[in-house]
Amino acid sequence: MAGGLICSFISNSQMTIKGPAAGLIVIVLGAVTDLGELALPQLPEATVAKMKEEGKSDEDVKKALKAEQIKAGYTHAIGVGVAAGVVQILFGVFRLGTLAEICPMTPVHALLASIGIIIFFKQAYPLLGLSAPGGEAIQSVIQFPEYALGMVEGAKPVPQVAAIGFVGLIIMIAFSFVTHKTIKKIPAQLVVLVVTIPLALALNLKGLGAGLNLNFLITVPNVTAEPQTAFFFPDFSLILSGPGIKYVVLFSLIGSLESIVSAKAVDTIDPYKRKTNLNRDTLAVGIANTAVAFLGGLPMISEIVRSKANIDNGARTSFANFFHACFLLLAAVFLSGVLALIPAAALAAMLVFTGFRLAHPREFVKTYKIGIDQIIVFLVTIGVILATDLLIGFFAGIAMELIIHLVNRMPIGALFGPGVEVTELAGNQYKVSVQKAAVFANWLPIKKALDRIGYAANVMIDLSNLKLVDHTVMDKLHELEAEYHAGGGHLTVEGLESFRPLSKHPLAARKSSGVKTMTPSP
Repeated sequence: MAGGLICSFISNSQMTIKGPAAGLIVIVLGAVTDLGELALPQLPEATVAKMKEEGKSDEDVKKALKAEQIKAGYTHAIGVGVAAGVVQILFGVFRLGTLAEICPMTPVHALLASIGIIIFFKQAYPLLGLSAPGGEAIQSVIQFPEYALGMVEGAKPVPQVAAIGFVGLIIMIAFSFVTHKTIKKIPAQLVVLVVTIPLALALNLKGLGAGLNLNFLITVPNVTAEPQTAFFFPDFSLILSGPGIKYVVLFSLIGSLESIVSAKAVDTIDPYKRKTNLNRDTLAVGIANTAVAFLGGLPMISEIVRSKANIDNGARTSFANFFHACFLLLAAVFLSGVLALIPAAALAAMLVFTGFRLAHPREFVKTYKIGIDQIIVFLVTIGVILATDLLIGFFAGIAMELIIHLVNRMPIGALFGPGVEVTELAGNQYKVSVQKAAVFANWLPIKKALDRIGYAANVMIDLSNLKLVDHTVMDKLHELEAEYHAGGGHLTVEGLESFRPLSKHPLAARKSSGVKTMTPSP
């Protein structure tokens, strides 16, 4: 809601819809869990003693502790959200949104695939009426078969809940194959709710949960009757702790990166070919995230799926984002009673499907086709993320990419600047010569040189003196060719004739064979 009500008037992005994204779910969950455990490692002795007097079991004590940790963790998580929003504002003010340009493509894609895997398995448990085990993400993956088959004592799937979950999942899968234009305009999630809410009522899911001391429906505050329950206020006391700093970095880095990538993708399908100012958009998202976190809300980004649906349904300006937020606000205020009828399993089905799409097998196949070097980076990133956490895994992927570049004879000095020389020729023509290596880490000077020339010029990039051109740079040059064409100019890449590609993919990394070729003038 804040994304539409605030960002619509600050960002110049006309087609993007701002809102929560699947990529941030895992980060939010991790922040609530880690900060809650840090804030409240155990219940007060008096509380435990009172529970024992009332005949409560050790399992009841554990559940009570978990509930209190979630409450405490949430207020600390939104405190982190405020800090991360301020960092995003600084990114925008100091024009650091373009730093996303230096993030290597494959670790970013692996990060999203890892988030997909985590969402898939974490939500597969509530889809069956179970609670996911604690610990690292890999534990949820490894232990799922035992839980699903009812082999874990005290954790048996609930048939009624599973039935609703599978009905929702089948609907989501079926709609992904729909090609009819009219039917495609109906959100699959809406159909899931229309089917599963009556099904939950028929199966008496609320009564079933009460009998098992569980809640199988989502919890929604009644804003009109109890407005105070709709707002939480941030606790900043753990921001400078280890987990606090980690999640500030994750929220600001991943949120900004995903938002920028989405905004750029939406620009390519904007019917009017308008361009988003990425720094201004990052500033807008940062202001909205700071404001919403102060009121107890979750962080947002420029969301690609809803933005595409926005365009497909005829949107033309940012007022579509504004009215999208207005309708959400009205629903939250006046339809909270209906929202409280939504089965948690139905929501889990939507998220399981979303997780599968993020980690679809075709992502692995596509990466493999780009080159063995990229699938190694992809798998290392995913493996480390599942075994540790998102931040460590992401940087492990970047480190692996750098190691592979060094093996492929990248000069170490190239990391600190590729050496870019711009020569102005006659008739609005330019030659840009790049030295040493062109890789993700030094792409920004190349991009800035091209931006200074402008996209209405005819530019030839000479890469003949390089030792290595990586996949990220090949991909970005390919994007720039289209941007120059849209701007009325022309961009050509020369000097790669003697380079050896690391795979048959047109955007694969290339390393020099040592044979020099003559590069023609534009």
